[in-house]
Amino acid sequence: MSGRRPSSRRSSDYAWLITGPLALFAMLGLIGFSIADDNWYHHWAGGLLAAVGLFASGLAVTNIFIRRQTYSVTITEIPLVLALHYLSPPMVILAVTVGAAASFLRIRMEPTKLFFNVANSAARATVTLIVIAALPKAEGVGPATWAVLFTAVMAGAMASHIAVASVIAVVQGRYAGQVALRAGLSALITAAINIAVGLVVLLVVDTTWWAILLLAVLAAALVFVFRSFTDFFRQHRTLAEVYELTLAVRDQAADGALPDVLLGRVRTLMRAEFSTLWLAPQGRHPEVLLTSRVDDEAGLFDISPTPVTVRDGVVRDGRAIAVGPQLEDTDDRRAELRSANARDLIVVPLRSGQTTIGTLEVMNRLGPYNTFRPADVQVLETIAAHVAVAVENSRLVDRLRYDAYHDRLTALPNRRRMIDALAESVTVQVEAEVVAVLLFDVDGQRTVNESMGHAAGDKLLAEVAERLRGIAGPGALVGRVGGDEFMVTLRAEGIDETLELATKMRERLRGPMAVGSLTLDVDTAVGVSVYPDHGSDPETLLQRAELAANAAKALPYGVQPFHPALESRAVRRLGIAADLRRAIDNDQLEVYFQPKVTLADRHVIGVECLARWVHPAHGEVAPEDFVAVAEHTGQLARLTEVVLTAGLRHCKLWADADRPLSIAVNLSARTLLDSRFPDLVQELLEEHRVEPGQVTFEISEPGMLSDIERVLPSLYRLRDLGVRLSVDDFGTGASSLGYLRQWPVHEVKIDDTFVQGMATDTGDLAIVRAVVGLAREFGLTVVAEGVESELTLGLLEEMGCEIGQGYLFSRPLPFERLEAWLSAQTEPESTPTGEVRRLRAVI
Repeated sequence: MSGRRPSSRRSSDYAWLITGPLALFAMLGLIGFSIADDNWYHHWAGGLLAAVGLFASGLAVTNIFIRRQTYSVTITEIPLVLALHYLSPPMVILAVTVGAAASFLRIRMEPTKLFFNVANSAARATVTLIVIAALPKAEGVGPATWAVLFTAVMAGAMASHIAVASVIAVVQGRYAGQVALRAGLSALITAAINIAVGLVVLLVVDTTWWAILLLAVLAAALVFVFRSFTDFFRQHRTLAEVYELTLAVRDQAADGALPDVLLGRVRTLMRAEFSTLWLAPQGRHPEVLLTSRVDDEAGLFDISPTPVTVRDGVVRDGRAIAVGPQLEDTDDRRAELRSANARDLIVVPLRSGQTTIGTLEVMNRLGPYNTFRPADVQVLETIAAHVAVAVENSRLVDRLRYDAYHDRLTALPNRRRMIDALAESVTVQVEAEVVAVLLFDVDGQRTVNESMGHAAGDKLLAEVAERLRGIAGPGALVGRVGGDEFMVTLRAEGIDETLELATKMRERLRGPMAVGSLTLDVDTAVGVSVYPDHGSDPETLLQRAELAANAAKALPYGVQPFHPALESRAVRRLGIAADLRRAIDNDQLEVYFQPKVTLADRHVIGVECLARWVHPAHGEVAPEDFVAVAEHTGQLARLTEVVLTAGLRHCKLWADADRPLSIAVNLSARTLLDSRFPDLVQELLEEHRVEPGQVTFEISEPGMLSDIERVLPSLYRLRDLGVRLSVDDFGTGASSLGYLRQWPVHEVKIDDTFVQGMATDTGDLAIVRAVVGLAREFGLTVVAEGVESELTLGLLEEMGCEIGQGYLFSRPLPFERLEAWLSAQTEPESTPTGEVRRLRAVI
């Protein structure tokens, strides 16, 4: 479409093929009738009066607009009947010619159409006079005269109608001529009615010439009523068309078809030759410039006849500019319009608030009025207001859709988009090809976050994304599917070729990266899975690529294809059961602490205690793995006691240092089923001399729901001790609202899956907002875990969430590193209850 100009059409000069013969015919008729009547010019006074009457009758005009042509239905037959009866034939031809020329000059008709219409009027009068001459002569104003005049004037009207259809056929094609021929049949009916009225007027005038005064008053009244009715009908029709246009714009804007729906309808509604939509570039949205032209069947083209200076003036001032004979304009504007070979122009702004985002333009009025009027400016401004809203809504929907499927930091497709793309890829099977999934796990990003701050970590991830996008082939899709995980999906010849490609990509990705003032060598581990060998659905392929990436971290070359042994986690859990028992006995488990921060004032008020285990052979064991082992081997109570004891010991140290921090410990429903557990808690509180209110037990909601009646006694006993109880993973269980009233809890902890998705998923946002509102109604504290971005933090703070926990503040840290983090990232603040650590800033 770019650079395409309007399709060519026949030159209007072809109209002279009809105009010339009509003019010649009228001239020959004038000469012939003049020779037959030597005294014809003695009727000059009557001829002048007839010309005035014909001119006046041309003011009461009804126009039929068909494509580019305007067909006029007038009452000229009434004065023509009088002229035919009282004037000589040559004077009739001259009166008709002068009256028609005056009428068409008044409306500033373009020269080609002016000459045709004048010639057509003169030829019509000539045909009428020839028919009268051919018929028997009738005396007086009786029925014979009526028949002669009616037949002659109808013959002239039909000849005129055929001439109009012929010139349209010559200029615009045979089909357009046929349309005009059919549309003008109603004009013949109107002509017949006008002739009948003219004959009645003739009878009245023949009785007394004073009747002309009464007829003039009656005619003026009829013209006034006719004009009023015409204006009312036009306003009603315009309102209906604007309403239909706004509905079409509303329905089609979201589909990206706004210009196609809008421009043709606007051009038709405004009866314009050109209609143009211009939208300024904005973000990801490029500049839009599209124009529709009447009779251009090839659609829209991307140039505009509007002078650029006019559009710039509208954008600068934010006000419409209208130039034309009936519009307020300046000499400079008129000169610009003439330079563009245009008669009139309206350009109105599209506004979003106080900003002009584009313009809607129409040029060259072709409808019932041959120039735009002030009312047309108001109509176009009304349409522009709806179009601006539609454009903004369309861009908002596009932005939300884009955000829902893209990562904000790197602008890469997110996990959801990558899963969808992978699902599409596996549905298309190509012989001797596999669909490969390469998962790149960035090593060291966590260290950068903890040592240099999250801004540096984000910069590192953005650099990795940019580099990975550059080294991936044109057929590959790159996305970010986790905090430090990137996924590449592509087609390859087989698993061996995929591994070779993954190795090359990893090597190219390993180059030094500048992060702030430091240059880091960032390594990655790559897990590989392929369809159909390693799975038949996207989730399975990605999961197995993640398993392979975890395994690749222990390999010197850092690339690992999936194999079934990696998925044998249950077997692996059984294998570490004995090692877990020894680790607990020998104090080999380490307790990490993740800060909890008040969102209103950024006070660090406590920590969550989390067990971590580094196996001597297997390396770091995932918490869910060894917790599951502990549950199945009866070691969960000892594991909980280890974590609680470590938490109480440090809680006492912080209290003695006059900077108290509360602790939170995760409990399993299985632990609550042990009736001795509340007694153990009381003993440990007394042993470490920690106030019960400084301890919070977090119980997973799904676990509580499975044994709600059995765990309630332990919950009430713990509450009576004075410790705080929290519902962990709130929102993931069933029937949460029904049971919440029965639980003796003090707070709810929103599951991180909802918190992390709330910035891009309206469903997650609604869930979090509902949980916060529900907790307020029950008088419960709300803790949001999984806070990883400032956008999420701002949304939580706005909706009234009290406490946050997540990577935005800190990852879980061992005690020594937590102390270093407190020193580096917080500052002391004195309160009545002691010293409180306050975050310096969230980066």
